[in-house]
Amino acid sequence: MTMSITRYLTQDWSFTQVGGGRGTKNGEWLAVLQFPTTVHVELLKAERIPDPFLGLDEWEVQWVGESDWAFKNTFEVSAKELAAVNVDLVFDGLDTFASVEFNGHKILDTKNQFIAYRAPVKQYLKLGANELVISFSSAFLKGRELEQAHGKLHLWNGDSSRLHVRKAQYNYGWDWGPVLMTIGPWKPITLHTYNIYLTDVDVRSDVSEALDVGVTVDLTLSEKAPGGLASVALKNAQDSVILSESNIKLGSGSARAEFHFLPGVLDLWYPVGFGKQPLYTVEVTISDSEGNTLDTKTLRVSFRRVRVVQEPLVDQEGLTFLFEINNIRIFCGGSNWIPADSFLTTLTPERYRAWLQLLVDGNQNMIRVWGGGIYEYDVFYDICDELGILVWQDFMFGCGQYPAYESFLKLVELEAEQNVKRLRHHPSIVIFAGNNEDYQLAESINIVDYSDETSDFRKTKFPARHIYERTLPSIVQKFCDIHYHRSSPYSAPGVVTTDKTLGDLHQWNVWHGSQEPWHNWDLLAGRFVSEFGMEGYPNIRTVDYWLAGDKSERYPQSRVNNNHNKADGFERRLELYLVENFKHTFDMDSYVYYTQIMQAETLASAYRLWRRNWRGKGREHTAGALVWQINDCWPTTSWAIVDYFMRPKPAYFAISRELRQYTVGMTRKEKKTFANDLSAAQFTITTVLEVWGTNSTLSEQKAKLEVTCFDLRSSWTEQFSKDIVLAPNSSTELYSGDLPGQPVRTKQSEVPRAIIVSARLLDASGTVLGRYSNWPEPFKFINFPAIKDLGFSLKTRSDGESVELSTQIPIKGIILDAEGEDVEWSDQAIDLVPGDPQIVKAVGLKGRDVKARFLGDGTA
Repeated sequence: MTMSITRYLTQDWSFTQVGGGRGTKNGEWLAVLQFPTTVHVELLKAERIPDPFLGLDEWEVQWVGESDWAFKNTFEVSAKELAAVNVDLVFDGLDTFASVEFNGHKILDTKNQFIAYRAPVKQYLKLGANELVISFSSAFLKGRELEQAHGKLHLWNGDSSRLHVRKAQYNYGWDWGPVLMTIGPWKPITLHTYNIYLTDVDVRSDVSEALDVGVTVDLTLSEKAPGGLASVALKNAQDSVILSESNIKLGSGSARAEFHFLPGVLDLWYPVGFGKQPLYTVEVTISDSEGNTLDTKTLRVSFRRVRVVQEPLVDQEGLTFLFEINNIRIFCGGSNWIPADSFLTTLTPERYRAWLQLLVDGNQNMIRVWGGGIYEYDVFYDICDELGILVWQDFMFGCGQYPAYESFLKLVELEAEQNVKRLRHHPSIVIFAGNNEDYQLAESINIVDYSDETSDFRKTKFPARHIYERTLPSIVQKFCDIHYHRSSPYSAPGVVTTDKTLGDLHQWNVWHGSQEPWHNWDLLAGRFVSEFGMEGYPNIRTVDYWLAGDKSERYPQSRVNNNHNKADGFERRLELYLVENFKHTFDMDSYVYYTQIMQAETLASAYRLWRRNWRGKGREHTAGALVWQINDCWPTTSWAIVDYFMRPKPAYFAISRELRQYTVGMTRKEKKTFANDLSAAQFTITTVLEVWGTNSTLSEQKAKLEVTCFDLRSSWTEQFSKDIVLAPNSSTELYSGDLPGQPVRTKQSEVPRAIIVSARLLDASGTVLGRYSNWPEPFKFINFPAIKDLGFSLKTRSDGESVELSTQIPIKGIILDAEGEDVEWSDQAIDLVPGDPQIVKAVGLKGRDVKARFLGDGTA
């Protein structure tokens, strides 16, 4: 009997441009330097195209995606392989339209980047050399043909033909990414020899409210196995067997093993910050009647109880939308994830780990895999399992009026089934969402009838409702136990997606939409805000990278800088928020600084105000905030809080502070009271200060609240403190009253004093648990003191890898840098007040001089 053996075909690949052209001459085959791969990556290595990440060179390579390409491999087959009962070629991912020939015989046509294909090739196999040729047609041209046949549909972002093509939608260009239509074998190709193999191992766990664990393992074989037996073992991380079952009969071609564990026997998996992430393995072996092993499979699993809780609130309309893990309600502070490269095959496990470690180091606990990219590589979810990151997983539909004709639907069904089966065992994945913003788009063009919940929908103007409300939920329900949500955003059946009292919300009325001030985030809150954002330039080194030494383009409005910001109307929006809030200048370095500090202020404010809305059971008014976005797919200016080269923007650190276990927050609001109903001239203006704290641990925390007020233009200060208790897993209101030192005003011409309020939470030992400074806004009205009067000290400490900051007058928005190579800073966008020095780690500083930018540093 033949044991199941998988052999990776990674060596001796070559590629050519079909018919010849700019990439290769006709009949010229270039050696492939890495595998899997795609055409742009290989042409770059062969120096046949310029780097599309530099300058305007994105537009020099558009022909690549509109050309046809072929990949060829010759591999040796042994007598043992030839003797196998079954031999298949398995293609984990081909991008996208491909025709496959093996030894001159056509074995496969592919039409979906997200599907793995298997082709039996035993009949064509030869001893010795065998030739595999994969011919790829241009997905862009194929898409245009499909659009002509089936009709043009509405969308946001990219070319409308993308809606007919099951390919990563961001390849067509997005409002943060270039048009780079990849093509090629983007996932592994293997030769699989076997007699019988395991086609499916479905491990499900049911964790009850009492936290006992039931585990079922369902096995499916490629065919019936008379006399065949299976063994199933559950092992812990130390490779010790917890429980096993053997001699499971396999004659019918399927079997089940069941286990039950009392509470405490298995360690449960928790999100980061709430417990550990113990990982177990399920090992399955199948053998024939003589005891010969036919196949083995190992799956890494964990056990947790997950509920998406949608229940009435005590004191507000609507329902909660929150995640409960092992009976603990979790405030989800996290990010949206786009593909981390325009060229996916260049991503390594190390890069994935570095990205996801950045998320955790920034005190975030959730990531949303957005629906315009890919169902991520297995390694992405493996790392999320290890680090305790909750995953919100979209299906791959984004910002479009997708079709639902028969051939399209068939592709979608297979895609959904394969990917649900591939991903379902990951403890990190807690929700599947049907798409990104497709209901929102349908609302914007008035093609959705929310009174209809019962149709088939395929013949309506919104045919993809059939996919989101019929196809996907049935597949998710059949193949896994993960919660299904129709879309992101989605409120509830029959309710528009902008409802702030139900479901999840994409809050784009800061930046897009009504372009609200960021100070209104509290008024713009939803039950779970799964998108919101603000643009900011990346690190100046990243800007200089894409400028590629062209000094003449080194100003904010240059053509090249414009090409490296894909957002519609970005100049107006950036400048609107800058001019409303900051006195600023237009030299390149300063523009980077001011947009970065603006992004940091905007996003920190959102997390601060929405964590306040997490007020305890029955009052979870906002249960999550996922910033758009953590990452970039190329060097650009976007909403990302970390740039393509993994250089965190100041906003990353500002968010990190707001997601610490303990935080303190403040608002100041002016209250105008008229003397009577008739007069417009007689009034008083008072300034109200509110202070609250948050605690994400499950125990109450005693602390001292220390509030210090400073006047920017005098030596006046005032301080008060009080002992407080922070409620567990909740925010706690700590103070509400008049802003100390601010006189009541009776005329608009009376300029308020520039009072800065510093609040700190201190534990019994005097350790600072949380700090925040509240400044008068808009910042552009502040008359900052002269730099020489600040008493600002910036000292590199003796270790050469940290910096101590102190001041005698409050300073706003400090961003640190050093000439030369990058430094890994532990904090940025720092507010500094007298009596509260701060130490910032600076890995890689190596004793160099540090420079600081801040508001009022004399540059504007």
